[in-house]
Formats: sequence, structure tokens, C-alpha cells
Amino acid sequence: MSNSNYPVDMGVKPDVTPFFDPATNTISYVVKDPASNACAVVDSVMDIDYAAGRITYDHADQIIAYILEKDLKLEWLIETHVHADHLSAAPYIQQKLGGKLGIGDKITVVQETFGKVFNEGTEFQRDGSQFDRLFRDGDVYQIGELTAFAMYTPGHTPACMVHVMGDAAFVGDTLFMPDGGSARADFPGGDAATLYDSIQKVLALPDDMRLFMCHDYGPNGRDIQWETTVGAEKEHNIHVGGGKTKEEFVKFRTERDAQLDMPKLIIPSLQVNMRAGKLPPADESGKTFLKVPVNGL
Repeated sequence: MSNSNYPVDMGVKPDVTPFFDPATNTISYVVKDPASNACAVVDSVMDIDYAAGRITYDHADQIIAYILEKDLKLEWLIETHVHADHLSAAPYIQQKLGGKLGIGDKITVVQETFGKVFNEGTEFQRDGSQFDRLFRDGDVYQIGELTAFAMYTPGHTPACMVHVMGDAAFVGDTLFMPDGGSARADFPGGDAATLYDSIQKVLALPDDMRLFMCHDYGPNGRDIQWETTVGAEKEHNIHVGGGKTKEEFVKFRTERDAQLDMPKLIIPSLQVNMRAGKLPPADESGKTFLKVPVNGL
């Protein structure tokens, strides 16, 4: 679908409240429809002390407390992609507040790939049925009276989507702040050339579209930031801005990705997030385990 076919409406300005998780440098968002008390949560985080095997919900509880305090109605829990660096708290929040859980329909590709990596049995469904809605490119949904839509933006993973809500777009890991560049493209199913094309789709949105990042690492010691615009990214993004070509981007991204360490939480994150944020089923003793595939990633 070309950008001219996406139902962009810059006249609607949702209220966007960020929640920063310093343990994973993730920013989650509560997005409120300006015309009602309806809201969505984008990219929530479940806390894990990996060394201790302990899961807690402090970050999600902050979001829940905010929604209750503001008397909002949670209609959607949106995952921009299957995150490899934090665990989703979507089912926990959904259990407390309701709402529908949605992700891109290419989740099935991720489930197929990592179902093999983690040697999941036949009981692990690889059809996306753990989610309430699987979005395709251009799909529209409502948050109260606010019309939102999903743009398919693969490259970092095969299932990445950018979600546009009025004049605000939630880009997942497709882009970082202008001085942060772009996300890696070397995970299974990732591709630097595809990522470049996806970024161009985002940069074809109106220049004053607000862009909200899923991650920020404070490059060169600056304070953490998460909001920019399409215009600022087009001009200043260190990886794709200023008219950089696809060839330049692919060369840079490929060389850079070869030097990056795997995210610390990739193994628990993928197992949980491909299940829509649920833990693997307990074994016959009632205990729950996460697997570590040796030399498998």
C-alpha cells in the first residue's frame, strides 16, 4: 500500500504519555483519544531479573495506575514487533484492564522461526492465535473516536509495524532518534535493504508527524529522548538522513551489525513475546522454565 492510501489525519492530536524503563531503555506509551476517555498502550514492559529468574510487574503497574487515575478505558494493547530486548507485559495489563492485544500478522513467521530455535512442541501454536488481532499493511482500527492504522515496516524483524494514531506514529525499532540512527537488521528474518525501504515509507509521512521511539540509549551521554518528527529524521538521522542511498545504508548497517553483541535478554524475550507475553506452560511438576538453546541463535 502506498503512503497516499494510508488514512493519515494530522488534524487529530492524541495525548501521548511516555513511560521509560531504564533496565531495558524501552519507552512504553499510553495514547489517549482526544475526543473520549479511550486509550491504547504501546510496547509495555514486564520486569525480569534474569540472573535470579524472577519476574515482576513494577513498570506495568505504573501504566495501570496511570490509566486508573485518569479514568481511561483501555481498548488496545499494541506490540510494534516481537521484541528481543524486553518482555511484554501486555497479558498482565489486559487481565487487569481489558482491551484487545494486537501485533503484525507476520508474527507467524517469527513463531515458525523461533519455535524451531527453542524446540517448542506441537502444542505451541504458530498461527498468531495468542493475539486478538493480527494487523496487515494499511489495516485500520479505532481507539474511541480516533482512527489508527498499521504500516508494515519489516527489516529489523519480519513482523515490524509502525502504528499511526492521528499526528503521532509509534515506530518500534524501525528508527531511533536522529543521533541514534536505526535498528540492527541481523536477527533471523532481518534484512538491511528491507529496513531501508521501510524507513523510507515512514519518512514519506508528513514532515510534522510526531514520531515516538521504542528505545533510546542517550548517545554521547545526552539525556534520554523519545519524540522527534519525520522532518527532523529526514534531515538529521545519522544512518538514513540527508538523502543517504540504500547502498550506503546496507554497507554501513551490515558492517555495524557484525560488531554488535546479542541483546542481554534476547533468549527470554523471544520465548515470551512470541507467545504474546505469556510464559511457556508449566511442566508436570508445576514449574515454569525458559530454555537456553546452546549455539542456537
